[in-house]
Amino acid sequence: MALIESIIGPIASLIDKIIPDPKARDAAKLELVKLQGGQEMEALRVQLSAILAEAQSADPWTSRARPSFLYVMYAIILWAIPMGLIAAVRPEAAAQIAAGMNAYLGGLPEPLYALFGTGYLGYTAARQWGKARGIEK
Repeated sequence: MALIESIIGPIASLIDKIIPDPKARDAAKLELVKLQGGQEMEALRVQLSAILAEAQSADPWTSRARPSFLYVMYAIILWAIPMGLIAAVRPEAAAQIAAGMNAYLGGLPEPLYALFGTGYLGYTAARQWGKARGIEK
């Protein structure tokens, strides 16, 4: 889309120089804007169709990936309850469990966290944009 925007500006200024009639010039610019909007909508349609195809996939691993991730996050958060009970009864055991979990999570490479965060946030932004535009429900 950046390529389209970089081309539209020079073409609009070229229209200003080539077409002397203000009404014809405005009509040409309007057609140019319609062309740009159509290409952007087509690009958006392609992106959203991929997201919808993934969500409607018959493969349970594909269609349930995001909800499954949320369930894992809920489990991690809820794990604080038994950890609190373990810490009340055996503080040293709770400290060792926490140290083991920190060592494991710290051992995962940073690019993996970055990739996951980028993908998840990108998907969330695309969904919100689609809902705001009325394209998705």
